[in-house]
Amino acid sequence: MHPIRFFAFVFVLVLLVVLIGPLVIPFPPMLDTATTAELADPDSQFIEVNGLQVHYKMAGSGEPVMVLLHGFGASTYTWHKVMAPLAQKGTVIAFDRPAFGLTERPMPGSWTDENPYSADFAEKLTIGLMDQMGVEKAVLIGHSAGAGIAMQTLLDYPERVAGLVMVDPALTGRPGMPEWLENTPQMRRLGPFLARSLAGNEGDAFLEASWHDFSKFSEADREAYRKPLRVADWDVALWEFTKANKTQDLTARFDQVQLPVLVISGDDDRIVPMTESERITEALPDAQLEIISACGHLPQEECPEGFLGAINEYLQPYY
Repeated sequence: MHPIRFFAFVFVLVLLVVLIGPLVIPFPPMLDTATTAELADPDSQFIEVNGLQVHYKMAGSGEPVMVLLHGFGASTYTWHKVMAPLAQKGTVIAFDRPAFGLTERPMPGSWTDENPYSADFAEKLTIGLMDQMGVEKAVLIGHSAGAGIAMQTLLDYPERVAGLVMVDPALTGRPGMPEWLENTPQMRRLGPFLARSLAGNEGDAFLEASWHDFSKFSEADREAYRKPLRVADWDVALWEFTKANKTQDLTARFDQVQLPVLVISGDDDRIVPMTESERITEALPDAQLEIISACGHLPQEECPEGFLGAINEYLQPYY
């Protein structure tokens, strides 16, 4: 065969594999799935907010009200070491955002309005949850990507936010792949399968990188992080979340922030480097940075004493 014809044949073959392969390859089904009710903890509660069944946990009473927003791949579990201590100071509400934990995961094509996996929907869900619970104003405590939702909520609903704490904040988003590629039939089928990597070695590596001392991460911790991955279609929801969350830089709106902000960072954060928290603190009109030594990306789990110390000092004027 002539070399040109040979390479043309190879090119066409590869193109066919790329275009047709994802459409015909049989991906294994999800096994050992369970309903959210079956996976719920004794203190789990569910409430309908903006058309979705939202999983939340609540502790304490009175003022201040603190609303906790978890980061990527996490859930209400990320706050399990700090909820009870915080509840001694007021009311604490932690909830799962769509694509995570035990909150309802709408499937593609089931919504006609705003994408339930977008950041805009997440901030409206935060306000909607406060409305449902009769909370006029709250201190928002957001971790990682949850800090971005907390900041966006403050910027768009300043009258509803009494204070803001950002823990290892991830505010700059991600570039992502081109929208035209994400929405091809091939990626619509392949994307959820790729998202399943969170349940394998890649998910384990992400968790390990989130800790300064991973030996503190227990088998109970591992089981708690794995539990939401038994919810049916979690992989589809995670892919939809990935598509919906693109690059946004909230720092351009920092001049609108009119209240003191606390930023907390582990000094060994390998997910969102401490230098990013320093940059954010310097860019805000009125912000204080609390650095926790020998701590990674999850201070509320790895270093709860340092986390609570910083929060309690910040909340003194609210008591």
